Amino acid sequence: MLIYRNYKLRPIEEEDLEMVLNWRNSERIRMNMYTDHLITMEEHRAWFQRLKEDNRNLTFIFEYMDEPVGVMNFNRIDNHNRNCTWGFYLGKENLLKGTGLALGYLGLKYAFENLNIRKLSGEVFGFNIASYNFHKKLHFKEEGRLLKHIKKNGQYEDIILFAQFEEDWKKNRILIEADLQSKLSTI
Repeated sequence: MLIYRNYKLRPIEEEDLEMVLNWRNSERIRMNMYTDHLITMEEHRAWFQRLKEDNRNLTFIFEYMDEPVGVMNFNRIDNHNRNCTWGFYLGKENLLKGTGLALGYLGLKYAFENLNIRKLSGEVFGFNIASYNFHKKLHFKEEGRLLKHIKKNGQYEDIILFAQFEEDWKKNRILIEADLQSKLSTI
């Protein structure tokens, strides 16, 4: 478990599955995912079972004051090359200002300080301006663009590739903490 003020990441549990499935199947979340069909509980349980058996993928519940509000994933964890990708979303809406930034901060902290990752990658649909700006706010570098890469709503969409390296996290951590502190101090 990783804690920052009133926010924390904790491993997903079976009791979380119905809530997470409801979040994941919401239009607001599905529209920004590679897999965007309505997921059945059977599919969701099969995913959870695979997750429990696979040390290359981790999923956490993000909480505010012990209430689940989002999800953080680390995928394709490669211990030899010390890299992985991340994915995340806030399941609850109308959260306090700074909550998304707290999710990003805890995710970065976990990747670099607990998983001992050297490079954390993110993939964002070209139309997902909020996620694009979120990665920039967290000091990720844009590494490239996969043009017309994933079919979505009948057309092929670009995927923007982001990365943050361990040495950049060490430099930018203080800036992110200051930004987070200023957002949370206005609450």
